[in-house]
Amino acid sequence: MKKRITILKAIITENTLLVETNGSINGLVPGGQILVDSDQSSFIYIMEDQEDYTYIVLPEHIWPFLKDANEEKKPIWLSYNEEQIELINFHDELEYVISNIKGNSNYGDDMVKKVEGIFTV
Repeated sequence: MKKRITILKAIITENTLLVETNGSINGLVPGGQILVDSDQSSFIYIMEDQEDYTYIVLPEHIWPFLKDANEEKKPIWLSYNEEQIELINFHDELEYVISNIKGNSNYGDDMVKKVEGIFTV
């Protein structure tokens, strides 16, 4: 099973979106890819280390922050204590995933409704 690190809260600043985790991110490298976890109503950003992948879980409660940061193209920074890593390719991946989810019942009606409710312009 892949390691999962959940985002606890998001803080939007003038220049960035800082998302704070519940676990160490030391040694992780941004994978630049976002997946969907329809069962948990979350997006998953892929991080890598020397041995395996780590899933950064972006739960529904931070989606409004993701939407705002995406609209303003603010960089997304992952944070745990003093550690910080920029999540590369985040906006392109998020837009791609959202465009695939909208109107697509393969993700489940609940997930589609949630994504459309927050990310529809």
